[in-house]
Amino acid sequence: MRRWRALASALCVTAALVASTGALAASPLPPQKTAVLFGAKIRYFEMGSGPTVVLVHGLGSSARGDWGTVMQSLGASHHVLAFDLLGFGASDKPFIAYGIQTWVDFLGEFLRDRKVASFTLMGESLGGWIAAQYTIQALAEQAVGPKYLLPKPSKLVLCDAAGFSKATVTQMVDRSASSTMPSGMSLAGQQRLLGAVFHDPAWSSDKGLRTGMAWAISKGDGWTIQSLLSNRSIIEEATQERLGSITIPTLVVWGQYDQLVPIADGEGYAAAIPGARLVVIPDVGHAPMIEAPALFLKAVDTFL
Repeated sequence: MRRWRALASALCVTAALVASTGALAASPLPPQKTAVLFGAKIRYFEMGSGPTVVLVHGLGSSARGDWGTVMQSLGASHHVLAFDLLGFGASDKPFIAYGIQTWVDFLGEFLRDRKVASFTLMGESLGGWIAAQYTIQALAEQAVGPKYLLPKPSKLVLCDAAGFSKATVTQMVDRSASSTMPSGMSLAGQQRLLGAVFHDPAWSSDKGLRTGMAWAISKGDGWTIQSLLSNRSIIEEATQERLGSITIPTLVVWGQYDQLVPIADGEGYAAAIPGARLVVIPDVGHAPMIEAPALFLKAVDTFL
């Protein structure tokens, strides 16, 4: 269960690791725009033209952190929307109880606000969990009322998605609450995360560790992460039991050596979603769009 200890204690700095290694420098992005949803400011990137692709980032990261290396390439042939989830990135970070449904509701409101009706939904890690839950509810027309129906995606891409089974989510929550967890942010925790997120040891440089630690402290999303990981109701938001209701074309992309969300979960997602196809990116860890963007884009472009 070591992987869940790493996930619960330190997944919150993926964006920092990317920034610290300079991976984002090669992909200049336009200024973020702002949408006000349910009274909260949500920051997002918009670029390109063509079929719409909506990108959802992972825990403790941001649109830039997860997608900054591939956003421009996707925007060459698609209309790309990539937003910072509530509680992360440059979006508002209210002190509320966070759950998967929180972000499903905000994703729906974002798409309604932007008048997006036809789109491919793509999520990574926590974002993949959100994307899967969103798709399940959208296709079932599950909503609190007609005005809150979720716009239906036409295609789905899940990348190293969390939240597959109740068992794995329970392990994550229990490990987060365990007395064996580190008492707070530390260099040792950051070092473990570098090795868990990226397969290539070159990402685990001393400079990366120092810069990653500084960035992790500056992000200000600690409450969001702690609120989610201490919320036992998210166990019931695991997706496995309802994945069979996803009837749109689905691509599952996974890093071969993902130590945070094991490839067995990727195989589970692909097996449970009718017609889904699994593509394994070789020699990478939890974030193939960062560690091997060309291979990730090749897999996604073929599907799109």
